[in-house]
Parts: sequence; structure tokens; C-alpha cells
Amino acid sequence: MTDALLDALWDTARLIPFLFLTYLAMEYIEHRAAAKTREWIRRAGRSGPLLGAAVGLFPQCGFSAAAANLYAARLISRGTLIAVFLATSDEMLPILISEAAGAGEIFKLLGIKFIAGVIVGFLVDLAGGRLKKDAQPAEPHIHELCEHEHCDCEAGILPSALRHTVNITVFLFLATVILNLAIFYLGEDSLAAFMENRPFVSVLFAALVGLIPNCAPSVLLTQLYLQGALRLGAAMAGLLASSGVGILVLFRMNPDRRESLKIAAIVYIAGAAAGLLLEWLF
Repeated sequence: MTDALLDALWDTARLIPFLFLTYLAMEYIEHRAAAKTREWIRRAGRSGPLLGAAVGLFPQCGFSAAAANLYAARLISRGTLIAVFLATSDEMLPILISEAAGAGEIFKLLGIKFIAGVIVGFLVDLAGGRLKKDAQPAEPHIHELCEHEHCDCEAGILPSALRHTVNITVFLFLATVILNLAIFYLGEDSLAAFMENRPFVSVLFAALVGLIPNCAPSVLLTQLYLQGALRLGAAMAGLLASSGVGILVLFRMNPDRRESLKIAAIVYIAGAAAGLLLEWLF
């Protein structure tokens, strides 16, 4: 237990400067460009899934929530919303940067999310018909849910970045302790063998974890992947299904609960299918 705590403390402490600088840059982009980004998405029309997947790659506080809100008001298409959900990196990108993952690895993971978002988004729009534009979004709920999750969108760049850093650092420490203990008691080879011998189960379970409306799944899945406890297919299944608080906003704002369930199911199936495909390819 002592070794697990000390190793976790060191592994987490060395990431703090990188996390803070990353979140500082993200908050700057968020405060400067969030409103324009939402307006671009709203006006994208038939090319919505392409633009949605592109901007979804950049982790902005509450952007998946904003997309869900715009969809609830029928200002963007279902395919655009799903493209945003699948492409949203949430905490994946900051963790990759702070862990000094190679540029090739980062672009590979982002590329998979972008391609999956574009393909599934256009297929959903193709099957679902044309976009309706007959309502206005309720913007205040975006900020309320963003603040409830892990940030204060109106607090300013520095306080928001500090709050992001503290929250993610605490979670990383706890997750690392648990992972270190699991590796110690079960054995690294045993964990790797379990994931390798049961790729189908691991992919389906990871995609289910990704649906949890919180920043924790993307942090945990990225850490497990970087430490070799998750294969690429299982990790991407969960990361594709992970959209931060987007799913939560969808169920709160969309009056049609059955439709929201269908969208969540599509996101889960798309993540799991992509994960199984990656398991087969790699």
C-alpha cells in the first residue's frame, strides 16, 4: 500500500505542470472562441457532421453539452450531435499531452475519433432525413451543467484552469493508486492476458464505461491505455462513447426521452463496433 501511494503521488505530481499549462491554453480557446464555434455548428447544415467532428476534437468546457442543447432545440441534426459526441476528446487530450505521448500516438487517437464521428454522423443523417429549424436553444443550462461537472465557465481563464487541474489531479491520484494495487495483487501479466484473451468483453465493457456522463471515464481509459492495461480497441471503444456531460444534457433538455435513449444507444454501438474493428485490425 505504501509503495502504491508513493508511486501514485510521484506519477501524479510530475504531471501537474503539464496539466495546468494544457488547461490554461484550453480555457483561453474556450473563452475566446466558444460562442463562435457553436454558431458555426448551428449554421453548418448538411455538412454538420464534418464540422461537428472537427471541433469536437478540441476539449472545450461544455461543448458537448452545447451541442446537445442545440439538438434539443432542433438547430442541428442528429448526425451532427452524434459526430460531436464521438469526436469529443473530453480529458483524453490533456492526459496524452501531460504524459508526453508521442505526436504520432496523439494524432492516431484523434484521427480515429474524427473518422468515426464523420462516418457515423453522415450515416445517421442519411437515414434520418432533413434538419428542422423551428426553436431556440436554452443557453443558460450549458453553463450550469458545465459548472456542475468540473469547471466554472464564467470564473475566468486562470481560476478555471486551476480548478480543472486540481480536480483531474485528485482523480488521477486515486485512479493510479487503484491501478497500482490491482497490478500488484493480480500481476501485470495476468491483467494483460485477461484483456487479450477477452477482447470482445473488454470492448463492450469499456464502451459502457465511456457512457458515464463525467470526466472520469476519459481520464481512466486514457491512463489504462497508456499503461498498457487496455488494448487500442477497448480504449477507443470507451473514448468514442465518452462525451463528458453531453449525454446528461441531452436527457435533461430533449423532451423526447425515447429519442435520447436511441442516440445514447447509437453512440454505444458505434463505439463498441469501432473498438471491435480495431481489435480485429490490430
